[in-house]
Amino acid sequence: MKAWKILLGSAAVVCVGAAIASYSLRAGPVAAAAGPSGPPAMPVPVTAVIKRTIPVYLEYSARTESIREVSLQAKVAGYIQSQPTVDGADVKGDELLYKIDDRDYRATLDQAKAQAQRNVAALGYARSNFNRGDELVKTGFLAKDNYDQRASTLGQSEASVAMDNAGVRSAEINLAYTEIRAPFSGRLGRNRAPVGTLVGGSGFTLNTLVQLDPLYVTFNPSERDIGVIQTARLASKVATKVSLPDDASADYSGELTFVDNGVDRTTGTITARATVPNPKFTLLPGQYVRVRLHVRDEPDALMVPQVALGSSQLGKYVYVVGEGNKAEQKIVTLGPTDGDAVSVKGLVETDRVITGNLQKIGPGSPVSPIGQKEASASDVK
Repeated sequence: MKAWKILLGSAAVVCVGAAIASYSLRAGPVAAAAGPSGPPAMPVPVTAVIKRTIPVYLEYSARTESIREVSLQAKVAGYIQSQPTVDGADVKGDELLYKIDDRDYRATLDQAKAQAQRNVAALGYARSNFNRGDELVKTGFLAKDNYDQRASTLGQSEASVAMDNAGVRSAEINLAYTEIRAPFSGRLGRNRAPVGTLVGGSGFTLNTLVQLDPLYVTFNPSERDIGVIQTARLASKVATKVSLPDDASADYSGELTFVDNGVDRTTGTITARATVPNPKFTLLPGQYVRVRLHVRDEPDALMVPQVALGSSQLGKYVYVVGEGNKAEQKIVTLGPTDGDAVSVKGLVETDRVITGNLQKIGPGSPVSPIGQKEASASDVK
């Protein structure tokens, strides 16, 4: 009985071994054909290169300056009688700002007018007396010496009247100085002469007045930019945009109006200035701003999104979809930017630029382009 069991077990082992050998012979060619597979293609977003004309700008840090700023002082001495405008008020040209007690100056004017009237009357008598002497001297009834005295009296009377008229004008001017008016439209500062303060003749400043519209925006281009700016000025007016550092949406349009005549030897910069309208008085003198000059337009620029740029020891580069859908690295030279796009040299217009998953690919990596957009100029912006 045991011998039968041993015999049957041996036969089963032989059958299983034969079956395995037969399967191995049939599957051998298939197993040999299967080899190690490569890395899968990385899905990457791509975009087309855009060719268009772009504006070229130069941008600088700048400060605003008032075109006119004056210290208000009293020309004549007296007590401040009133201040019709409040501190910090926006005033118009010739608006009354301060009133000085004018009683002394009115009295002086009245005295000068009375003196002039008296001398005018004396002049009338002297002229009549001279005219009578003119007829008498011709007939010999008046001596030549008496005639000359009458002529002298007439000349002195005329001079006295001229002097009196000048005195009246001087008194009128001094009276007008008792009213301190705005020489131009602008904004007042802090009052330093309350009502009752004695002012005049000592250089005492009552207040300050600054012009707010328009404003100067002063900046300092480097000497390497001078040629570009001067070329742009010769071609046409150089438009400027002024923006606030903390609010790029608030911009002000202006024009480059001044470039200094020398370069600062210590800094290698030159002083330039733009004039910017400020009708709402939202800019104030001394404010820190950014100024951008439109110096030219660059035609046929090849534009790519800035997010597609990478950096290496060789410089800036982009990945494009190469032959066989493999990533190809191209070194590029950057040009002017326009919004989120930058102009580059080193590409052709037919390139498909990879804009995402840049950290997960390298030169020669298989890629699977997705979401390619035939972008227009507005899309690149």
